[in-house]
Amino acid sequence: MELTLIILGFTFTLFSFLPFLKVPWWWVRVLDFPRLHVAVILAAILLAYSTRYAQWSASEIGMLALWAIAILNEIRYVYHFTPLARVEALRSVKPKPANAFTMMIANVRMVNKKHKKFLKLVLKEHPDILVMNEPDEAWHESVRHELDKRYPYSIKKPLDNTYGMMLFSKLKLSNSEIRFLVEDEIPSFYTVVELPSGEKFDLYTVHPQPPRLMKDTETREAELLLVAKMVKKTRIPSVVAGDLNDVAWSRTTKLFKQISGLLDPRVGRGFFNTYNAHIPLFRYPLDHVFYDPAFRLLRLHRLDKFGSDHFPISITLNYEPEREEEQDVPVAKPEDHQEANELIQEGLEKGEELNHEKKSGK
Repeated sequence: MELTLIILGFTFTLFSFLPFLKVPWWWVRVLDFPRLHVAVILAAILLAYSTRYAQWSASEIGMLALWAIAILNEIRYVYHFTPLARVEALRSVKPKPANAFTMMIANVRMVNKKHKKFLKLVLKEHPDILVMNEPDEAWHESVRHELDKRYPYSIKKPLDNTYGMMLFSKLKLSNSEIRFLVEDEIPSFYTVVELPSGEKFDLYTVHPQPPRLMKDTETREAELLLVAKMVKKTRIPSVVAGDLNDVAWSRTTKLFKQISGLLDPRVGRGFFNTYNAHIPLFRYPLDHVFYDPAFRLLRLHRLDKFGSDHFPISITLNYEPEREEEQDVPVAKPEDHQEANELIQEGLEKGEELNHEKKSGK
């Protein structure tokens, strides 16, 4: 048992430090996800070893100190998503917000057949904007009659490859585009949303590939950082939403925020884990909403599950540009821009390679 604890201790210590490698390898990037899990398991291993087997020799003290450093390394990532940390995105204090809207983001899971349960949840929540990830044509047919009646504006690209996307809006949309930023079979949306006051903002919805067996993350990084650069160049406020297939505390997401200058409402409030809805002990915040400091938060909450492996998430924002200077905006350093450019170039090259392989039938 002593040897088992030592092996496990060093294994989970390795899990803690491997993500320092700035590489897109899937087996490294997937370790960005279970930071809290690794910290808890390693803490249990450290406690078990120190209470049962430790003789407190110099080598053992060094080993346990290394494990403790690995635990602290994991905690420093997830700490910002606890109520102990300082809130990043401030709440609105207006008694009657006049420029508010609610957005609901849901990865419906293409193979999930509980279409009516999802539709019932949408009608109960009645968001102003609904973003659906993973819908195929069956999902489109099952919801379009009800949703088209209630939402006069929409962008639709149902697909049978788990990367379909649909957006429904009560607010006026203009200049809408379906974009394929990196891979020919993975769409993202861009549109301009008009608030009741006539003020406008850019909305980007994304759903890049996740790290998984034999699938590295070059294209995910490139897509997110391309959107970040678009956000930075636009003249009006922006909102980015969707299933990013990345956790809120990863280096990629942090770099996305620094390049775009957008806020994360979860910082200082909680994890708001959306995946996996079926496995309570292994849940991560994969569905995101980032927004310009011209907006203030009114409400953020996770909705009930409906059969998908993701929980939906709902956010209500109010447009308050007169107070945006009160919010601390993430800022990119020159080396961050350089890193982002390198990741974008690597991702575009990988995307071209994947697109060529699919066209040639390989």
